Amino acid sequence: LLDGLILNRTPHIRLYNELKASPEQPIAREWQQQHGAADTSAHHFIRSVKPKSELQKLRNALGIMRTLEKDPRVLDVTPRLVAQVFFNVGTTDLNAQISGIEVEQEVRYYMFADYLVQGEARDLATDNNAVVLGKGLADMMEAKIGDVVQVTTATGDRALLRVSGIFQSGIADYDKVQCYASIRTVQELLSRPGSYLTDINVKLKDITMAPAMARELAKRFDVDALDIETANAQFETGTKVRNIISYAVGVVLLVVSGFGIYNILNMLIYEKLDSIAILKATGFSGGDVRRIFLALSMVIGAVGAAGGLLFGFVMQHIIDNIPFVTQALPTVRTFPIDYDPKYYLIAVTFALLTTWIAGWFPARKAAEVDPVEIIRGK
Repeated sequence: LLDGLILNRTPHIRLYNELKASPEQPIAREWQQQHGAADTSAHHFIRSVKPKSELQKLRNALGIMRTLEKDPRVLDVTPRLVAQVFFNVGTTDLNAQISGIEVEQEVRYYMFADYLVQGEARDLATDNNAVVLGKGLADMMEAKIGDVVQVTTATGDRALLRVSGIFQSGIADYDKVQCYASIRTVQELLSRPGSYLTDINVKLKDITMAPAMARELAKRFDVDALDIETANAQFETGTKVRNIISYAVGVVLLVVSGFGIYNILNMLIYEKLDSIAILKATGFSGGDVRRIFLALSMVIGAVGAAGGLLFGFVMQHIIDNIPFVTQALPTVRTFPIDYDPKYYLIAVTFALLTTWIAGWFPARKAAEVDPVEIIRGK
């Protein structure tokens, strides 16, 4: 559940243009034309072609979005415009990154409103001069809701924006440089047309398709594509390890309980040998006796599973009300609990399977009891 709270701000696929150095310099190309590609006797120190800031723009971004919106695998397509700016605080310039967003889509698909500790998301959508500051950035500027701040772009253009909210992601370094405005506001700030976009965030109906689809889109639209698994590889590894440990502990506990049921049924068989002999002497077959003890083990398992579910549900409610305050999850006030029914289903399935296995061996032993030997011994 905690993983979901953190990852719900991450797009499944991010399309963008990464700045790259020119793969071939003019002087190197000229040398190869004159001396041949195989001649490596010269080393060129002159590098005249540099990356251009214009390369950050996604070419035909609106066309890409229209194409993706028609794709049945896609749940949502959200544009973004990211730019580097400076906030002028007295004689100090604070470096920051402003992200132009479609507010309604960010609220619906990326839980933007859940991370606003002050202000309302709708103010960002309705005010063309509004900005939401990261909490760390707002603290450094001593800015509050309603304050007007001055922003300078990388090209030297200046603008005044009104603080309409405070954003806290829980990552301190991120909150010191990040701020948000509407896409239109950032386009006006950069003096760019409405088609100027730097990122397209894609949400899929099936997150497991992200890696393959990212490669497909990168090749199809000639852009850089980053899928959620690659972007959060270390995070996903930690999650998988924690899940393995959790399930391993659960399986061990069930195995221990299975041995308990096995011992109970074994003792019951020894105590009921006379009754088993009488049953078999009156016409019950070995299969009938085996089914009786298997049914008994399943009854024990079902009662235990029902009691465990009830106890677990009560404990969940108790833990759900325990205070849990952390800077990483500013909107969480109590321990986050996942009430997904699948966990109850897994618990019941494992419990019944364990009790069936634990009851099989004593039941088979009871089925093999020879009534003649038992009666003769008595």
